Amino acid sequence: MTATDPALTALAQSWCALSLLHGKIEARIERALQSRHGLSAREFSLLDVLSRQHSGTGGHLQMKQVADAVVLSQSATTRLVTRLEDRGLLTRYLCDTDRRGIYTDVTEAGLTLLSEARPTNDTALRAALDEAAENPELAPLVRTVEALKIPA
Repeated sequence: MTATDPALTALAQSWCALSLLHGKIEARIERALQSRHGLSAREFSLLDVLSRQHSGTGGHLQMKQVADAVVLSQSATTRLVTRLEDRGLLTRYLCDTDRRGIYTDVTEAGLTLLSEARPTNDTALRAALDEAAENPELAPLVRTVEALKIPA
């Protein structure tokens, strides 16, 4: 294949469409969460991921797992955790069985804010997808996203 190969050009255009859809969704959610709840989309995502932890075996996520879940580097995730901890939305403590491990839990204030922000996130997501579905280049991607059956 050459750099001007039609298959590569189509692949690059598909990637651009996917990137555009992601950007539109993220921007819509970001604006809604910031204006109504003072949360960024990443902060919401982090609170959401951490709120799904449980106290049973394997129930708490290691920082690398959290970073992977919110699609950030470990250092960026640590900074994000620190910001939310400073706002009283998260708390950190040492693991009982491994003193090197640090767990992060969502506080009651964090759970309340997450609960208040979830409908905003969901509404913004739906609006972004509906708007994107009107664009012929993005409509197939929207249908694909809507058809995915990924467990929460």
